[in-house]
Amino acid sequence: MEINIQKRVLEVNETHAEKNRRYFKENNVFVLNLMSSPGSGKTETLCKTLTRLMKKIKVGVIVGDVCTTNDADRLEVTGAKVTQINTDQFGGDCHLAAGMIETSAKEMGIEDLDLLIVENIGNLVCPAEFDIGEDARAVMLSVTEGEDKPLKYPLMFQVADAAILNKIDLLPYLDFDARLAVDNMLRVHPKMPVFELSAKTEEGIEPWVQWLEDQVAAKKA
Repeated sequence: MEINIQKRVLEVNETHAEKNRRYFKENNVFVLNLMSSPGSGKTETLCKTLTRLMKKIKVGVIVGDVCTTNDADRLEVTGAKVTQINTDQFGGDCHLAAGMIETSAKEMGIEDLDLLIVENIGNLVCPAEFDIGEDARAVMLSVTEGEDKPLKYPLMFQVADAAILNKIDLLPYLDFDARLAVDNMLRVHPKMPVFELSAKTEEGIEPWVQWLEDQVAAKKA
């Protein structure tokens, strides 16, 4: 019975995801779904990323959290168009579903955007299972987590189009093997681009920003 219920939930979500895909295509906006475990540094990375991107393209962000608007408040300072989804009203879901994105994107008004980034709820399991109609997915791992995360949560890395290894400024102080972490990502998803960076110091952030710019340009071509 639980399997049937889960199947039905995913089928309904896929219907909304296809509607989103058509809507995003009609408005010629590239949509990125950014996922990670809690505390990996998604919001800080986005703050530094938006500061660079906003000089060239128009960006909007949909932020997902169970409660609070803390992350959305931080991102609004960059000048990007930002909207918040709190899932406590939906029972505290640990992922954003396509229907939530459909509503928020239309309320936000994406007609003048080049790029829409969805900062998904911190979780390495559920968000990977829910298509939201995005063009690409990126997963973030930080050096304060285990090198084996890609092996323990393979689906998240398998469905990602790019990966970020964040907080590399902390490597001198941690017993963390960055090479092993990247190798594990590529073991799960060979040839996936992996960007090693520090959101705090901004070391290595330019290749990540350039990748995003290239994705946006390719969709508009």
